[in-house]
Amino acid sequence: MLLDHRTYTLKPGTMAKHLKLYEEFGLKPQQRHLGKPFAYLVTESGELNTYVHIWAYQDAADRATRRAAMMADPEWQTYLQKSGELGALIKQENKLMTPAAFAPIAR
Repeated sequence: MLLDHRTYTLKPGTMAKHLKLYEEFGLKPQQRHLGKPFAYLVTESGELNTYVHIWAYQDAADRATRRAAMMADPEWQTYLQKSGELGALIKQENKLMTPAAFAPIAR
């Protein structure tokens, strides 16, 4: 299993607008290609104005195939355009991770 752990930092005051935009335009096409996220979390303490989502894949090839299909989806491209126009994103950090042998994740 390969987990894609993504952390996004947004401009202060834009979280609600960003999440609404994602729910309206990005959620459906993303889940159509990637399935349901392993987790989708908004920071409550610590580094504020951040959220994390984690997607589970069988392996790197599965991830590449599913993400390529998503990027080719016109609905996903519409979301990316609207997200860029909102201008909320400051930075994005991606980590590809595998579960430790003693802590398997059932998925």
